[in-house]
Amino acid sequence: MAEPDVLVSEHRSRLLEGMAHAVAQKGYAATTIADVVREASVSRRTFYEHFDGKDRCLVALYEAASHNALKVLQGALDPGQPWQAQLEHVLSAYFAGLASNPVLLRTLYIEILGLGAEGLAARRRVNAEMAAFVLSVVNGGGGGALSPAMATAMVGGINELVLECIEQDRLDRLTELVQPAAALVRALTAAR
Repeated sequence: MAEPDVLVSEHRSRLLEGMAHAVAQKGYAATTIADVVREASVSRRTFYEHFDGKDRCLVALYEAASHNALKVLQGALDPGQPWQAQLEHVLSAYFAGLASNPVLLRTLYIEILGLGAEGLAARRRVNAEMAAFVLSVVNGGGGGALSPAMATAMVGGINELVLECIEQDRLDRLTELVQPAAALVRALTAAR
């Protein structure tokens, strides 16, 4: 008999959290499936019911966390206000959300690339979703005709600011990125 959807979802969530903790402790290359299932308090069999390997689990973690970050951005929007008025509010919510889970940040920004082509493809998919969000907000909110390439550049630039904070062990100062990220957005939209 199949497990109820709630239990399946709970196991999957625990596995993703287990992956995040294991990778934060040991790095992706040194993390084993045994580490993940120990952190998740589930069986190895349960792991393989959800993922065919640790690489698929890391990609799923990356995509789930990135989609949560996108939800934070969407939730911070006030459609009644012009996008320029919301810019710092939305960026503040985004950076505060990232700062609230430092265990996950290194995994999302650095370890995902340890997967090679598969990790890069996952990063590209997520960045494309973020760029599409930027396009819809800026172009739909009267900001003009921001091109897809400029939206991608915007997402990439903000990612680089976050990566620099991670590399310099300044995760407690992520919210200081609001001003430079807002300036980047304004400059790119003004240059269109």
